[in-house]
Amino acid sequence: MIVILGVTLIVFLLFQLAPNGAVGLARTDLGSRASPIQITQFIHQNGFNLPWWDQYWHLIDNYAHLNFGYSYHFNQPVRSLIGEFLPRSLVLVGMSTLLALLVAVPLGIFQTVRRNKVSDYVLTSLAFIFYAMPPFVFGLLLILYLAIDNHFFAPIVPSTEGVVQMMTDFHAMFLPVLTLATGTIAAFSRYMRSSMMDSLAQDFVRTARAKGASRSRVLFRHALRNALIPIITLLGLSLPAIVSGAVITETVFNFPGMGYLTYRAADQYDIYVVVGTTIVATVATVVGSLVADLLYAVADPRIRYVHN
Repeated sequence: MIVILGVTLIVFLLFQLAPNGAVGLARTDLGSRASPIQITQFIHQNGFNLPWWDQYWHLIDNYAHLNFGYSYHFNQPVRSLIGEFLPRSLVLVGMSTLLALLVAVPLGIFQTVRRNKVSDYVLTSLAFIFYAMPPFVFGLLLILYLAIDNHFFAPIVPSTEGVVQMMTDFHAMFLPVLTLATGTIAAFSRYMRSSMMDSLAQDFVRTARAKGASRSRVLFRHALRNALIPIITLLGLSLPAIVSGAVITETVFNFPGMGYLTYRAADQYDIYVVVGTTIVATVATVVGSLVADLLYAVADPRIRYVHN
């Protein structure tokens, strides 16, 4: 809650420090040709004519009721824009995160088993390359070779498709999902390998081996659950990306999600859309951290939460 209030305070201060005050905000949002009557209506609708403490309370009350203002560029309330673009980002980032988990966790375990072997060195090198590669570079390469040169997949996702259509349109969704998942796989697999190595060095693993447990039982029954804690942390931190979208990837593929919405709003100086997506991402950050904390006890039975 403190984090959310802190972000709203920063947003409020940015509004207060805007050049030319409320009139400058009105001209930025409505356009340079806005009439004095339109500017006056804008100031009254957003409470900029009130004392600063009333303005801040007005801001908090609006955000608590999911009222993020009106976008004159898109000609609709910001809340409806978020409701339109958010499900598409949930599909894209959710599918890429699921793919990353299905690949990265077994890959990290495999590297642990094959540590310091040729296969481990090769996979480590590939992970570093893909982790360091900017998403827009990898996305453009995929578009060039798999969409334009060979016509295997569509270069962009049709903006008219609904959420259900996107989930089933493999031809259009493959490239953006792969682009977003590749960097995540590289990061998750490295964390998984390191965490598995640490788990295998713990006393409870030595005890299990001393009792005659098989290698597979030691890996999957004892070490894996403890090694998943860093991955759970990363999943919690990735929740804001699921909600706010992947700005670069969505822009490259013209994907109609929250990231692309934020990019278009910033390009048009649509302040209220940018602020609205920022607030939503902030709430997702707090929720993601809470969910990760709760999942720790599921992954590691040694962790328990005590209620006083």
